Amino acid sequence: MNNSAINVDQLNSALNSLRVLRSSVSHVFETLSNGLRADHGEDGKDKFLLELQELLNNVNINLRDLEQTVNGLPIPTAPFNLGTTSFLSHETTQDRQALYTQLVNSYKWTDKIHEYSSFAHTLLSQNSLKRSYINSGSTKRRGKLQSNHNVAPLQVDNVINNIDRSYSDMKITISRPFASNAVVQINLSHVLKAVVAFKGLLMEWVMVKGYGESLDLWSESRHFVFRKVTENAHAAMLHFYSPTLPELAVRSFMTWLHSYVNLFSEPCKRCSCHLHHTSLLPPAWRDFRTLEPFHDECKQ
Repeated sequence: MNNSAINVDQLNSALNSLRVLRSSVSHVFETLSNGLRADHGEDGKDKFLLELQELLNNVNINLRDLEQTVNGLPIPTAPFNLGTTSFLSHETTQDRQALYTQLVNSYKWTDKIHEYSSFAHTLLSQNSLKRSYINSGSTKRRGKLQSNHNVAPLQVDNVINNIDRSYSDMKITISRPFASNAVVQINLSHVLKAVVAFKGLLMEWVMVKGYGESLDLWSESRHFVFRKVTENAHAAMLHFYSPTLPELAVRSFMTWLHSYVNLFSEPCKRCSCHLHHTSLLPPAWRDFRTLEPFHDECKQ
């Protein structure tokens, strides 16, 4: 009991030394924040420095006293007895521990997800529609699907030549500068030129330029209207993309591209103007279904 009393007294002494040190440090910062005062007089700067030096000396003395007091404290051989404070970590009151509420909400959410997924599985298993080429429940072996990226060049030529014969004002030329993949050059009347790169029967790249420009796959047109048509052609290429019906996709795209034969002659269906009043461009957009011309600003 005597040792315990001595330890408590030493601990109180150390705490008092710490409190004095903190008070002296606070006094230093308070003096620095106040700066020169009126009571410093004419030699205010020198008096202020002397006052600050005295305060720092007090801090040094208090720090030395605290170190001596702390060094005199015995090292505890066992953990301190925290008493009833050890039960603070076991607090499970809902309004004091936010984690408990989050865990309850997570449990309810997970339980609902499990319930809804069970209902969805029951409904989907009763659906008799087969929308996939893969039927895991069927014992029949389906034929291997043909890849439209690897098509004989003769088949590609036949498809494109049939399209070429369908239009008298659109000339289509086939070349193969990159092995067996076709590059199709299109001359649409005296309006525009286009080049389409194929991978088998699937279109992969489109570039549209003016009728008097040199045609290649990568450089854009110097005219803004044909750069806009190129953007729309990429959108059309993605719109008509069909890996299961590639011939229909190519024919639909060529039909859409042929609608630009009246690029500079037919007005916009929305505003009935040839040139838009802000962009000063002709209707460079063609509807995918009706092929009607619209300005980009009028198509919404």
